[in-house]
Amino acid sequence: MSSDILAEARLLIFSVLTGAGLMALYDLLRLFRLVMPHNWFWIGLEDLLYWIFSGFVTFYLLYLENDGALRLYVIGAVLLSMLVCDRILRAFLRKVLKKARRCFRMK
Repeated sequence: MSSDILAEARLLIFSVLTGAGLMALYDLLRLFRLVMPHNWFWIGLEDLLYWIFSGFVTFYLLYLENDGALRLYVIGAVLLSMLVCDRILRAFLRKVLKKARRCFRMK
């Protein structure tokens, strides 16, 4: 295989892993919100900071792996993997939280 094709495939794999990692980080933020509820201002500020961080991480990936050249499929792969992980992890997380709620429910 050509080294260019391998480099593009590697970039795609890193993009998918980056999206999955960013979504896992957002799930941790959701758990933090469940443990420590707060008002809409702080939730909005947390989301704003998270999305700024996500943008920097994505473009840092492009800088490291692609010498800073913008590849739209990388951004698409990050977003798509975030969506897929959100759907999979959210369903799993809800099941875990329902079981945990049953365990800690006071009688």
